[in-house]
Amino acid sequence: MMKTERLCGWCNGDMPITARADARTCSTRCRVALHRAAKKNPLPVELTTRDRWVRRAADKRPLTVAGMAASSTDSRTWSTHAEAVSSTAGVGLGFVLSDVDDVVCLDLDHCLNPLTGRLVPWAAAIVRDAGATYVEVSPSGDGLHIFGRADVRHGRRIRRPDGTAVEIYGTGRYIAMTGRRHGNAPSVLADLSCVTSALTARR
Repeated sequence: MMKTERLCGWCNGDMPITARADARTCSTRCRVALHRAAKKNPLPVELTTRDRWVRRAADKRPLTVAGMAASSTDSRTWSTHAEAVSSTAGVGLGFVLSDVDDVVCLDLDHCLNPLTGRLVPWAAAIVRDAGATYVEVSPSGDGLHIFGRADVRHGRRIRRPDGTAVEIYGTGRYIAMTGRRHGNAPSVLADLSCVTSALTARR
């Protein structure tokens, strides 16, 4: 069964029992450190401190930092964030989703107008329901990646008549990263359990 205890967004230690429901860190020191890190790098520390980074080719294939073929299911082909950033292989970065934790990604396709920045209604509703969590623009420029936490062990693809086009992943996949934060999205991961449940419950 998945561990449900809340962890500090900076040191990954246990949150105090007395911590507020919306608290992200276990202490003032961790809160300050998280704030400073967010200014330097928009990516949440929950992602950058995990050794699950790869490079990506122009055709979206995952690559090792040495430019060889990587795999979203073979940890031997993953690297630290620092190593991936320093590599010149491919055209960008990728983050691997794994069942060792509950980090998930909602991939919203063709929902963002690159010129105006406006979201289509179904995507705006999902972003609203996701709340304060890290959201970035996808490499295509017209999609979004919403990162958070939820118990997702099997990927789901959701297509609806209203145009809704969402893929939900929690393990065995890698996500092409851009670091292009959407709007005022914070550098933290929120609980997306209610969002993923609502999306997968409806047909």
